[in-house]
Amino acid sequence: MKWLITGGCGFIGKNLIQKLMENQENSIRVVDNLSVGTRQDLNWAFPAYIESKIDQLHNFSSKSVELVVADIMDADSAIKLTRGADVIVHLAANTGVGPSVEDPRSDCMTNVIGTFNYLEGARENNVSRFVFASSGAPIGECVPPIHEEMAAHPVSPYGASKLAGEGYCSVYKQTYGINTVALRFGNVYGPGSTHKSSVVAKFIRRAMAGKVLEIYGDGSQTRDFIFLFDLIDAIYKAATVEKVGGEVFQIATNKETTVSEMLELLVDVMKESGFPEVRVIKTEARLGDVMRNFSDISKAKKVLGWEAKWTLKNGLHKTMEFFQNS
Repeated sequence: MKWLITGGCGFIGKNLIQKLMENQENSIRVVDNLSVGTRQDLNWAFPAYIESKIDQLHNFSSKSVELVVADIMDADSAIKLTRGADVIVHLAANTGVGPSVEDPRSDCMTNVIGTFNYLEGARENNVSRFVFASSGAPIGECVPPIHEEMAAHPVSPYGASKLAGEGYCSVYKQTYGINTVALRFGNVYGPGSTHKSSVVAKFIRRAMAGKVLEIYGDGSQTRDFIFLFDLIDAIYKAATVEKVGGEVFQIATNKETTVSEMLELLVDVMKESGFPEVRVIKTEARLGDVMRNFSDISKAKKVLGWEAKWTLKNGLHKTMEFFQNS
């Protein structure tokens, strides 16, 4: 297959590339503005990648990974770059509640217009499948588990922008016949999360630097922590399983874990890895954070044939191993 991956130099993208290139018949074009991920990250995933300009693109060919440095806000480049692709995996985004609260306009423009541009690219170039990286954030405050039939009431600009992306995916299926699939990721963690600002990666980085670990609020807020390798498997199935156009799926573990519980496990993993005792403090809760969040994944099991396999403790061990060796 010919894959176009936006944000392909990022945490999820570079690991997806590693998996895809295990099949030598796959070819990949990466679109990234390098604001977070780097050329070094892509080199980690596939050292033999090539870099092209938008007006000098290589044709998709087997065993190749092509990087094009471009911004998803550029509508004209989106049309050019999606030409010839079989599937678009749209990972590029402003991520996280905190940054969206600080700069809601930037969050809106990148996450809404950027998604629209690549849906338009899919329409113009007859790309048959479009996989959209969404989140549980569109649902907002609710009594979990979150499922796909719940009404959305986002409480953060990030949740609102991801909800808009899901809406446009629905439109492009119903009106234009593109097989869009929106995946609502749980809290993703795992190897390669060097630049990631989510809680697991941030805690590990701070601990390795000898810094205090800060919990926002009292630590009773819950999340559904999904290991990266499980998530990559879900993306692959969303791109390849037949007859799933227009669908939304919760991609998580169906397990509710408080931030404090996760941290206790992580501290144990750190001790086993030879780290001294870490200091933990609690600070004020963040605006826009929901208190409870975990997902019902029965639809993904039934339709995609997917479910998470990694336990939280095993995933934390694998993540810690990466940070120690990188």
